Amino acid sequence: MQFVEIAHNRWRFVRDETPPARSEFPCPHIISDIMDPVEQVDGKFYTSKRQFRAVGRALGLTEVGDQKPPQTTRSTNKRAVKEARRKALQTAVEKYKAGHRPGGQRA
Repeated sequence: MQFVEIAHNRWRFVRDETPPARSEFPCPHIISDIMDPVEQVDGKFYTSKRQFRAVGRALGLTEVGDQKPPQTTRSTNKRAVKEARRKALQTAVEKYKAGHRPGGQRA
């Protein structure tokens, strides 16, 4: 860092500029399609990620870590299940209020 006069009685610090962080590769953010030969379940070896994945999809396979699992709904979230539960609870409460006690009465 250096203190330099840029005009009469006007001074400025001149810092050493650091070059921006760059890779030695021309396009560092591009992912290559080429890979080492890998055998797919059809018995053939593939060196292209695109072809490897296309064959897997065509055969109905799921690449682990590549896709989200399908979203599942809980059976308790269905309207019919909620209604059945509500009716069962209502019936139990009505029986209890009417004096019905399963397993005999307790003092």
